[in-house]
Amino acid sequence: MKAGSLSQNFAGVGVKRVTATEIDPTVSRGHEFQGVDSFRAFLGVPAEKISVPVKYVWLSDEEPPLVVPLAGTWYDSRRGKGHRGGEYRLYYPAAAEEVVYRARQGDTLFLCMGKDESLLALLCASGSSIEQQLLWLFGLDLGGKDLVQRDLRKEQGRTVDLAARYVLELADIEVIASADEWLERLLKEFPAGLPPTRKFSAFARGLADVDPRADPDQALLTWMDVEERLFMTYERHIVGERLRQGFVVDGIADVDRFVRYSLEVQNRRKSRAGYALGHHGEALLEVHSIPHKREATTEKRNGPDFLFPDETRYHDMQWSADRLLMLGVKTSCKDRWRQVLAEADRIERKHLLTLEPGISPTQTDEMRKEKLQLVLPRPLHGSYRPAQQAELAGVADFLELARAMGAEAQGPLMLL
Repeated sequence: MKAGSLSQNFAGVGVKRVTATEIDPTVSRGHEFQGVDSFRAFLGVPAEKISVPVKYVWLSDEEPPLVVPLAGTWYDSRRGKGHRGGEYRLYYPAAAEEVVYRARQGDTLFLCMGKDESLLALLCASGSSIEQQLLWLFGLDLGGKDLVQRDLRKEQGRTVDLAARYVLELADIEVIASADEWLERLLKEFPAGLPPTRKFSAFARGLADVDPRADPDQALLTWMDVEERLFMTYERHIVGERLRQGFVVDGIADVDRFVRYSLEVQNRRKSRAGYALGHHGEALLEVHSIPHKREATTEKRNGPDFLFPDETRYHDMQWSADRLLMLGVKTSCKDRWRQVLAEADRIERKHLLTLEPGISPTQTDEMRKEKLQLVLPRPLHGSYRPAQQAELAGVADFLELARAMGAEAQGPLMLL
């Protein structure tokens, strides 16, 4: 189950800060992305104007992507102007305004050239999590330059692993992550369809070549990656069969039934990812013989995902709160991280396990103020800025702390 690379999806990518003349109608209604002349390496140097398929996308940390598939015009703005050298710009049509005009001066534009020679124009706020995630994904750093780009026809780019797929999905870029060579075994192992999540997670762990005792950080990532690939493989088979049956009743297309089925597929994907992270996290605790209670009950009806060392000691007021620990589990944070803050009143410092790369400094600063400690696999720490990395905990770090709790360590214990 080898992961592909960015070069299999993109020919190249560039990033720049947008100016008021590009995106502010009160300054200019020129409808042009300027300072992108070096992108001629991908779009060429045509003598006449050419039309290019462009998908304009506004990306936000709070809302789903706003996507408008249209076209753009690539042209030499200096054509016919005497001896001056060419300067190519990308003109966007008026229909793209609902996306482009959401940006402000200094916000970020990512231009991504697909292998099919279409363009993605991804716009996002400067300093946002999605900006940091995309810079990390494509290995870009503006560093004061007008435009920085990478030619992925000459290099592979990073591996499209679990974290990379997460960022691409946030940017409304679909990447098929399947393991078709395992379909026959999946059908043989689970002939009645997808099994309960716990059973499927255990099956995925059995196929992963990783040592959870020696490297729990990598183990967690590998387990999640393998399970996602297996799940997508089986689900594509199931959905394909259902689509072949069709959604026509008595010669009439049943649109409502199709919409319901589509929503079922989407909701199943989201819920299974969360369950999988919880199952694999519990498997690590068991491998490392760490006492814990999953889905514990505290003061609230909905307690933390994991409580340490157990529920009985949590409710024992003679047991010091300094010797208690809790862990929330969320594949991605968004604003949902605040839910963890109310899950165990006796525990002041909360811990949250996530797989979300490159959360913005603004968000992590707020988490720190709320005494929330982020825990995520070490290979993902590099997606955060250096100052942020000093505040992060790895999976192995958390296991060590939880083990100490289980051994009834004396006095308060702090991870960082």
